[in-house]
Amino acid sequence: MVVPELKAWRAARPHVVRVARSVRPQLVRAVEAVKPPLVRAAGAVKPLVTQPSTVQFTAGAATLGLVVAATVVTAAGPWDSTGQRTAERDWAASQGRAGGADHGHVSGTSGKAPAPAPSAASVLTGLGGSVGAGPSPTEKALADVLGPLLDNAALGTERTAAVVDLATGKRLYGKGAGDALSPASTTKIATAVAALTAAGADHRIETRTVLEPDSEKVVLVGGGDPTLTARKDAEGNASLRTLADETARALKDRKTDEVTLSYDTSLYEGPDVHPIGLDNTNVARVTALMADEGRLDDTSSGTAKRTEQPAADAAKKFADLLKDRGIKTADPVPAEATARAKALATVKSPPLSALVERMLTNSDNDIAEALARQTAVAAGEPASFKGGGTAIRKQLKKLGLPLKGAEFADGSGLDRADKLTADLLTALLAKAADPAHPELRPALTGLPVAGFTGTLSGRYAGQPGTGLVRAKTGTLTGVHTLAGTVVDTDGHLLAFAFLTASDPPTEPTATQKGLDALASTLATCGCN
Repeated sequence: MVVPELKAWRAARPHVVRVARSVRPQLVRAVEAVKPPLVRAAGAVKPLVTQPSTVQFTAGAATLGLVVAATVVTAAGPWDSTGQRTAERDWAASQGRAGGADHGHVSGTSGKAPAPAPSAASVLTGLGGSVGAGPSPTEKALADVLGPLLDNAALGTERTAAVVDLATGKRLYGKGAGDALSPASTTKIATAVAALTAAGADHRIETRTVLEPDSEKVVLVGGGDPTLTARKDAEGNASLRTLADETARALKDRKTDEVTLSYDTSLYEGPDVHPIGLDNTNVARVTALMADEGRLDDTSSGTAKRTEQPAADAAKKFADLLKDRGIKTADPVPAEATARAKALATVKSPPLSALVERMLTNSDNDIAEALARQTAVAAGEPASFKGGGTAIRKQLKKLGLPLKGAEFADGSGLDRADKLTADLLTALLAKAADPAHPELRPALTGLPVAGFTGTLSGRYAGQPGTGLVRAKTGTLTGVHTLAGTVVDTDGHLLAFAFLTASDPPTEPTATQKGLDALASTLATCGCN
């Protein structure tokens, strides 16, 4: 009997051979050119860029060579539109593991550009042997190379640093590692770990409609899903149009074609305006009901003008969708659903693992604030800015993380009252890499790839860390931070955190280049 995989391989073999022969000369040259960095990071994510630089093209060619080689020695199968083998996706889904979701549109790229590659576990070890085969970096060697870079005046008046070996959890280097500074958006790493711990990687946020008993009163109940969309193409998100379809169908089954509509945002408490104010285009009002993050344009990430009433606007869009489906209704008003209301329809967000990855890749502040409140709900705290901060601390304390000096004022890092240490940031990354906590893995897989994805897509041009560094950025006026992972020349997976602050503020581009140089140095230094 011939197994299906062998049949698939026989069918695909002529095509694979033709591809391998046609690209072999170029791949040989490309692989030889980048063999040293591939030795330390053979499992790097395959880049997808619109206009690759020379460094990106070389790395991409080498990665393609590895993919072709792997294809020749494994069974080929059907591929879906994302470039991932369908069988692999089905198998991964059956395992129920977290992570692996596509990050969606990357800010700053054309709408016609291919989507970022889905996250995937590393499948290849270094070409020279097993990962981590060489000796660990030493504190003295790291100090010799990082010290002068940290003294760079472009980094400002305050700077702290920590480097940890993720295989052992041992701190290899520290400079003021226990001093708490404003972390800016690296706060999102803490929010991610707390949310995944409290609510679980598979948790999905529900938006639903209910019908009050003995009436024609429909209530649209917000569950806090910031990715709920009213657009025609939902792109995998919960759809307000689908909710309208199912609600209209349920009403017609009850012989009802005219209702009054209200909307319920009672899940969240306290002020809905972030302390930075409504004039800031980085975040909308934090409410349990919104569509497309309250954006007034067609963007899905980055800054944008926002509606002043995201909940009311989402409810109005829903009312219009119901009318289009034959259900008459007046303009909706706010009202809380009663406990006796009967369910009509429900739509669910992507799993929390996917929301975490999207939040980290694009530094999405709306998702971050929503996840802080989801953490509060799961932890039994008030779903407010204060309750979210309390819940985040509670979850991180459960994980035994170093919280001395840490302050959590929000989930996004936009509030300057947030304080984190380099020790805590590297400990968060180490916990996410711990085999005992697979549910936390999206906190790593969502990190932007230097020079390729998310908030790092426009950085690292010409630097050796391109494609090798994965890190969360943080930027406020006078504050610049970077925390993430990198594989060194001996195959050791390292976590790092660099936090800087300056008054008066430094020149942002110079400061970011200084931080990028620190991470790139870790990628090129065996330091033992």
